[in-house]
Amino acid sequence: MTRRAVEIRLDALLRTACDVIAERGLANTRTADVAQAAGVSQALVFYHFTTKDRLLAEAFAYAAEQDLARLDAVVRSAAPPLVKLKRILKLYPPTGRATSWAMWIDGWSESLRTPELEKVSRRLDLRWRSDLAAVISAGVADGTFECTDPAGAAWRINAVMDGLAVQFAVHDRVISRRQFAEWTRLVAARELGLVPADLD
Repeated sequence: MTRRAVEIRLDALLRTACDVIAERGLANTRTADVAQAAGVSQALVFYHFTTKDRLLAEAFAYAAEQDLARLDAVVRSAAPPLVKLKRILKLYPPTGRATSWAMWIDGWSESLRTPELEKVSRRLDLRWRSDLAAVISAGVADGTFECTDPAGAAWRINAVMDGLAVQFAVHDRVISRRQFAEWTRLVAARELGLVPADLD
């Protein structure tokens, strides 16, 4: 099998694993389930991942990277810091069936018991905070934001967004999308010396 064929098969296995995990949850997903859904042998799954924990961690990372690619596109754009911040705040809330958010929530939960998953979860979470902190720092540098602690502000803003997103994704109609947006803008504005209307 060529290297390209192995990469394609690996990509297909990861996509299938994400689908199975979205349906069954991380804790209830077996390598046999992924193999059956992909139409391959369980031995092939172990060939690529060696353990169930590695399969779950890599599938979680694969799903999360889709979200992070959208974040990276915002951060790398030529837009000014205020526009980037607005885009990040709009990018964060769960949408549709919130499959991506279900994976994040499930990943955080399983990270308590699975060291390999915890390492991946931590790395991906820190990328969100790091990118947000970089946008805040750029806004402070150009005079758009007033903030003496960009890294701390990024953590606090992100913590509020995480908490609201979990409630929004898990508990139907506990908070509205409008409330999510308003409260997030309020927190970000307070952290960065703005008024919430600046983030509309």
